[in-house]
Amino acid sequence: MESSEKFFEKVYAVVRLIPYGKVSSYGAIARHLGSAGASRMVGWAMNASHNRADIPAHRVVNRKGLLTGKHHFGGSRLMQQLLENEGVVVKDNQVQYFDKHFWDPGKELPCSQK
Repeated sequence: MESSEKFFEKVYAVVRLIPYGKVSSYGAIARHLGSAGASRMVGWAMNASHNRADIPAHRVVNRKGLLTGKHHFGGSRLMQQLLENEGVVVKDNQVQYFDKHFWDPGKELPCSQK
């Protein structure tokens, strides 16, 4: 199994590609990387990235669109504010119109991005 550091860097490479105004999920990123059962590890990578301005971690939510990582954003509403600044509507800590905003790296990126 690859080191968590290498896996985290692969996660970051995918997260950097999430378009402005879109969100992806921990599971979709894990599946794209060929590690379908590693959603939690993607979450750990997002947690470890909170001091890196080059990683738009606010665009990664759970499979239902919930802002489960919001407590890692310095203020309780910062993740929501960042998403709303991009035109994503959030209500009760959940992305509204999730299907419209969802970006699936498995469908959007070539397999060579793994």
